[in-house]
Amino acid sequence: MHLLVVAHGSRREDSNLEIHQLIEQLRLTTTRFAAIDCAFLEIAEPNIAQGLRQQIAQGARQIVVMPYFLSAGRHVSIDIPEQVQNIRDAHPQIDIHIAGHLGVAEKIRRIVIEQALLAI
Repeated sequence: MHLLVVAHGSRREDSNLEIHQLIEQLRLTTTRFAAIDCAFLEIAEPNIAQGLRQQIAQGARQIVVMPYFLSAGRHVSIDIPEQVQNIRDAHPQIDIHIAGHLGVAEKIRRIVIEQALLAI
């Protein structure tokens, strides 16, 4: 099983670098996925289609797409599912799931409080 973390993408390269650094940290902390990569919805590369095609080329048969977003706006509810569906249609033999975005994670409430307390 492969993991593709999808972030928004930014013109600010340091912001995109943060996502790449997160991916490196995730790779070091779990063995649950055969591969962990990132893709960007817009502006930066690889885009979602490129990221999914890369994982498929590496032998992925099951992929989890993780939207790295806090709320279920248009990107989470429409854009990401549409782009993932395009790859599903082109590769029906690949099992691609979209995980819930970060904002629905039960632990996010604790993280918000902990992060706020770090400011004092």
